[in-house]
Amino acid sequence: MLTINFHPFQNLETERLLLRRINENDVDEVLALRGNPEIMKYIPRPLAKTKEDALEHIAMIEDKIVNNIGINWGITIKGNDKIIGIIGHYRIQPENHRAEIGYMSLPEYNGKGYITEAIKAVVEYGFVQMHLHSIEAVIDPDNTASERVLQKNGFVKEAHILENELWEGKFWDTVIYSLLSRNFKK
Repeated sequence: MLTINFHPFQNLETERLLLRRINENDVDEVLALRGNPEIMKYIPRPLAKTKEDALEHIAMIEDKIVNNIGINWGITIKGNDKIIGIIGHYRIQPENHRAEIGYMSLPEYNGKGYITEAIKAVVEYGFVQMHLHSIEAVIDPDNTASERVLQKNGFVKEAHILENELWEGKFWDTVIYSLLSRNFKK
């Protein structure tokens, strides 16, 4: 079984981005992300409606880091501390050397390659620092933008599971993409 340890917290840097620890100063951006119905339409989770909701989300992210059960970074463009998105590993399965990656970004930053760049850094962290064997992404089958960004990063489709998640009275399909450490290319 893997031993997961996120201490000390490690920022990740790419050509254009700095992925850093999220804190309470990011409340407005977290609210803009988690409270936007367009961003959340493929994520079966409650919308953040208030700053208090966003602060609770930030506290949950921090708690997972502190307890070594999940890690998220705020995505920032170098030279600007404002987060444009969130990315991280959660639903970590130490016994299977596997984790799930999740990500979101503000709509005005979509289509610029930022998420592709951030995924590369977080996947490398997962394989090199966390010693994962595989990383999965669970997406809505209608989220073609997410599907494309995963494929760009070497993920392959493992499964399409029909109506396996109930959210707000509707059964959702999920598609699972994965990347094995042996297929990861820096």
